[in-house]
Amino acid sequence: MKKQFTHIDASGNPQMVDVSEKKITRRMAKAQAVVVPGKEILSQIRNNELITKKGPVFQTAIIAGVMAAKKTHELIPFCHSLAIEDCQVRIEVKKERIVITSETVVTGKTGVEMEALTAASVAALTVYDMCKALSHEIVIEDIKLLEKRGGKKDFSRKK
Repeated sequence: MKKQFTHIDASGNPQMVDVSEKKITRRMAKAQAVVVPGKEILSQIRNNELITKKGPVFQTAIIAGVMAAKKTHELIPFCHSLAIEDCQVRIEVKKERIVITSETVVTGKTGVEMEALTAASVAALTVYDMCKALSHEIVIEDIKLLEKRGGKKDFSRKK
């Protein structure tokens, strides 16, 4: 039995998945990225905020994450353009890590996993960009989908 890929047509050419027959449902996805900034940068965080010469790092990263979620279809070749209804990006300092969580919501025919993952990833990249003058020891790790609801099946990552 020959395996048929969803994004490859019978001729072997790339294609977008047709979602025209799917039901419109409320869909939510939550994703996370972790930034390990190093002790030098951690020592400069005050009241869960970090200010560098470029400005307020976490506030800027939140804005970048939301903007990225809305532009995911421009970055990932076969992502559908979605009218994002809500995108929340939260940043918390936990021990020696900066934990970025994004939650994205849409009412539509396809899910928002890629939008949530893109929001968390770009927020993490923004933290890196705004802190790289302080240290290049920064590591971005553990980018993952935490949860999704709506569509064919729900998903929740086991801890």
